[in-house]
Amino acid sequence: MTEKNILAYFNSPEQAEKALKQMKPLKIVDSSIDRFDAYPGDGIDRIENPLTSDFPSLGSLTLGGGLSSPDAGILAAASVSASGMSSGGKDNEVTGRDILLTIVVEEEDFDKAMAIVQNEGALV
Repeated sequence: MTEKNILAYFNSPEQAEKALKQMKPLKIVDSSIDRFDAYPGDGIDRIENPLTSDFPSLGSLTLGGGLSSPDAGILAAASVSASGMSSGGKDNEVTGRDILLTIVVEEEDFDKAMAIVQNEGALV
């Protein structure tokens, strides 16, 4: 049989889990639910004072990224989220969709799986 994959973006892990639960009767080869971020790293583990702390860039301080180079820090600082002055706006449908449901399903069940994730509000 041929397999097809689906990458579905959700606002919360609960939404992704609900969609995956509804797919139990389908022939799922593999699945995973992951949280992702635009910036690498797990963030800072302590409160940093911008006047006295040694932080590499605005992006690492405000976005909590473990940025690997000064260039990555400059690029991250260019994001409107780094300044705290914007959160992406009302019409930005990608805002808040940081949960990725990855599904590998048999081709015969692909349309059913797509309908389930779309009904649960995924961005596909």
